[in-house]
This record gives sequence, structure tokens and C-alpha cells, in this order.
Amino acid sequence: MKQIVTGVIGAGRIGRLHAENLIFNMPRQFKVKSIADPFIDRAWAEECGITVVLEDYKEILNDPEIEAVLICSPSDMHAEQIIEAAEAGKQIFCEKPVALDIDRIKECIEACKKAGIICQVGFNRRFDPDFAKVRESVLDGKLGEPHIVRITSRDPEPPPAKYIKQSGGIFLDMTIHDFDMARFLANSDVEEVYASGAVLVDPAIGEQGDVDTAMINLKFANGALGVIDNSRKAVYGYDQRVEVFGSKGCMQAENKTQTRTVFSGADGVVSEKPLFFFLERYNQAYINELQAFHAAVSGTGKVPCDVTDGLEAVLIGKAAIKSLKENRPVKLAEIAE
Repeated sequence: MKQIVTGVIGAGRIGRLHAENLIFNMPRQFKVKSIADPFIDRAWAEECGITVVLEDYKEILNDPEIEAVLICSPSDMHAEQIIEAAEAGKQIFCEKPVALDIDRIKECIEACKKAGIICQVGFNRRFDPDFAKVRESVLDGKLGEPHIVRITSRDPEPPPAKYIKQSGGIFLDMTIHDFDMARFLANSDVEEVYASGAVLVDPAIGEQGDVDTAMINLKFANGALGVIDNSRKAVYGYDQRVEVFGSKGCMQAENKTQTRTVFSGADGVVSEKPLFFFLERYNQAYINELQAFHAAVSGTGKVPCDVTDGLEAVLIGKAAIKSLKENRPVKLAEIAE
């Protein structure tokens, strides 16, 4: 098995998670040579055995030994770093979003194409074993023709209001995962979006010009329909469920809990609440997506989700914003023009 020499850009929460997965769960596939972050916790890096700790990510890009980079920096740096990494000939894994500007995403696509390198985008939910099983049942025809895709995605608690503006709002920060999942499960592109929203959780979010509760209806190119419901606060935990209903049957993926136990007593039947935090809920998915990245870089597999997929998710998000603002269905062709 080919061991890929890797550099990690960004050592925030997701950067540390990815680095730890490479080091402790995939040591035969990856060698983490260096990590760059001006605010890095050096004690953490030492515990992980990372000996080259840098402040400037460009030192990673200029290192000829490094074959691949993981871009886990703040979102507004992703596009610039993708283009620079492509020009340096590095294979790229980049967290979502690639960018919030459509033209900038297209520049990233062109840069990767020109350099002849891959760029996998971190839509980790595609790699959840349960969601992947639903997708498999669509592809192998078990469900027949997809008719309805339903996605429930509710966070356990809202982010700070000051985070909202820099994130692009609920549709480009939170629902962007669901937009990608909708395309993934329907095995089809989205053609039309109709979004409605309200501020029901935190008035401060509304003061930032965003909503915290939303319903989004989708029309797919293959004729299927989709519906996504979002909330910034589910008091019972991180609510992540999907369903595909087709001409031959229906399949659901339910929430993950700490255990699968159910208590039955005189007062009722009680099961456990969903896992509270996204890092717990999608722990295996984060590992699986990096295994897929290794396969793509080493030539034993295809890139499962690239910058074009990142572009499609942002286009849907932009259409949802326009739909909410104008209170009408919006075709993606209006946004892509």
C-alpha cells in the first residue's frame, strides 16, 4: 500500500480531527510530515508526533516531498489555497465550502484541471455507512425510480450570532451538506429550489439577516422531488435522518445513538437520544472519506466528490437564498447564468 506524504493546512477543530485520523487510524496510508497554522497548539502537535510545525502554509506547498495537502483553514482562504496547491502540483483534500463566490469556485476547477491534480471536497456525510447504503440501494435499482428524497438535519444548538455573517448564512453553511446529500441520494442534479424560513430559535440570528428554521423543496432533473427540513436547535440532540422513497420501495437511515438499547417499562418505552455532536455522529464518515482520498491519489479509486460537486451545492444554496428573499421557486439556471 502506497504511503502518501501529506501536509495539513489549518489546525482548528476539523484540521486536528483529520490529522489525528491520518496519524492514528491510517498510518500505513498516510505520513503526516508537517502542519501549518499560526495559532497551532504545539503541545497537541508534539503528542501526535508531528515534528514539523509551521506558521506559514506556503512552506508546505514548497516542500517537494509532500504529495498531498489537506486544506482545513478558515473558509475564506480555501479557494486561494486550492489554486496555490494546484500550481504546486499537490493532490488536494479541501473542507467545504470551496468558496461562496461562484466565479471563484470555477477558477479552482480550472486550476486543478490545468495542473492535472485531484481536489476532493469534504462532504463527509456521503461516507456515513448508513447514508451510503441508501445511495447504493438507489444505484442498484432496489428502490426502483426515486420519487421522493427526504432529509432532516437539525443541530443541537445554534452557533453564535456573530458567526452567521461570515458563514454565508444557514443555506451556505449548514444546509450545504444537505444539498449535496440530496444530489447524492437522488443520483440527480437539482433543477429548482423553493425555500421558506423563519426565526424561531434565536432572535439574534434574525438580526444578522438570517433564518434559523427552514424548509426547502427541490425538483431534480430525473423528475424526483425532495424536501429538506432544518433547525438550528433540536433540544434532544443532533438529528440526522434521510429517506428515499421509490417505485419499488423505501429506505430510511435513522439517527445514531450511544447504544442501541431500548427500555420498556410500565410508564412507556424509552430509547436513547441521538448523539449530540457532529464529530461523534460522523466519526466513521470522516475516516472513510480520507480512505477514499487515499484511493483516488494512489490511483485505485475515483474522486468521490470534487470541486464541481462543491459548485453545485453552492448554486443550490444561492438559489435557496434567492427563493427565500423573493418567495418563489428559483431555477438553478437563473443562478448559473
